[in-house]
Amino acid sequence: MSAIRVGVIGASGYTGLELVKMLLVHPDFKLSYVANSEGETRIDTLHPSLKNVCDIQVQKADAKAAAKECELVFLALPHKTAMAFVKPLVEFGCRVVDLSADYRLPLDTYEKYYTTHEDKGNLPNAVYGLPELYRAKIKTAQIVANPGCFPTSAILGAYPFIEKMIPHTPLIVDAKTGVSGAGKKLSETTHFVHVNDNLFAYNPLSHRHSPEIADKLGLAEEEVNFVPHLCPVTRGMISSIYMQVEGDFDAKNLLEKFYEHEPFIRVLDKPVDMKNVAGTNFCDIFVKQKGNLLFISSAIDNLQRGASSQAVVNANIMMGLAEDAGIPKIAYVP
Repeated sequence: MSAIRVGVIGASGYTGLELVKMLLVHPDFKLSYVANSEGETRIDTLHPSLKNVCDIQVQKADAKAAAKECELVFLALPHKTAMAFVKPLVEFGCRVVDLSADYRLPLDTYEKYYTTHEDKGNLPNAVYGLPELYRAKIKTAQIVANPGCFPTSAILGAYPFIEKMIPHTPLIVDAKTGVSGAGKKLSETTHFVHVNDNLFAYNPLSHRHSPEIADKLGLAEEEVNFVPHLCPVTRGMISSIYMQVEGDFDAKNLLEKFYEHEPFIRVLDKPVDMKNVAGTNFCDIFVKQKGNLLFISSAIDNLQRGASSQAVVNANIMMGLAEDAGIPKIAYVP
């Protein structure tokens, strides 16, 4: 079998770098096209960590050029910027894994929380890229909307118990994330002197990932109470989820049965932590019952399972490859 040619548009950021690192060692993909908004540089100049590893030329992003070189393209771009590439890539016959929010939500919800959508025709064709829930549709998709990091952690933790949730009670998601989730762009919030030795909530109860969580869990927006926090760590994410449930059932047994055939879900006997999933595609989940209250603890790497490695898993599924091909499984421990 000849290598499948793939490309990355948006190679400058952290998620772009993680994609390049995985694709360089992938057994079935060949990295044939790398681009950003400027071009005219090499990948090891853009990311010095790749010196003596890869010196591929970084092009100025162009959909036609990417489609000529690739069968599948990853878009590691901000929302709105991504949709400008999806439409021509699809028209040129390319398959796309989009890491932005542009194709994750229904049109009215997207435009309420983000901006005017300029590729409405392709919205119904995009499949939400959470393999545990949408694997069959991902296999035949031309566009996969890679989930956000907070929704990935929250949905994977809460979904197995949604049918047990008492109707119209609040779902509370208290989440903590590493600073890399904010990207490379400098801001007062992510300035070292503000983040170091500090912990704080931001956009409580109004974060735009909240409707994504609600939509995929089949809940009303007002039922999801999502509060993200920024931690003084580079990478990692942990969600503490609180849910009121009814019925007589064993929560841990239910969780294990739900995910028993999923290679990247690990059900643990004690509360999870960020370190054991750092640098991997695993999602670790712990659950504990107290009467009609469930506490669910879910941990992922925000750059990997929350973005880049999940994108590569989706690409593997789309191209008929082994789901775990090229996917990191060994955590950055200690």
